[in-house]
Amino acid sequence: MESPRPTTALPGPAHPHAATPTTVAAGLLVPVLAVLGVLSSYYVQVIHGDWIDRQQAACRHLPLPKAEHVAGWAGLALGLSALIVCVLLARRLRRHHSARLGDTWPGLLALVGVWVDVPAILLELFMVWAMHTPDGSGPVLGDCG
Repeated sequence: MESPRPTTALPGPAHPHAATPTTVAAGLLVPVLAVLGVLSSYYVQVIHGDWIDRQQAACRHLPLPKAEHVAGWAGLALGLSALIVCVLLARRLRRHHSARLGDTWPGLLALVGVWVDVPAILLELFMVWAMHTPDGSGPVLGDCG
């Protein structure tokens, strides 16, 4: 008796119907949200630098701009949204297509985006913490005499 030969799978995508418009949009949305979150957190530093320059030019203390708080919290919200979209995409792929996240190209794109986004979320958390922490030395107003 001869043992049966193992069958070989044909080359091609593992789950060809998993790249629906919804999964493609979600897969592309994850890295976009991650990048926007980092840019928003970077913008907090730009706003803060401009605020310090305006204080020095006015030779007096000015209130913190509300845009700094909006940008800081928006960066954190965007970073967390990227993570949530990736989890929802993974659940959708598993439920509707019986596929893992890395088995499809939109899922793989989202997975790579989330791995980059996790350290970015830590940066965004630090930016929110730094906004709400008082500056111990205070801004130097320069020569106002």
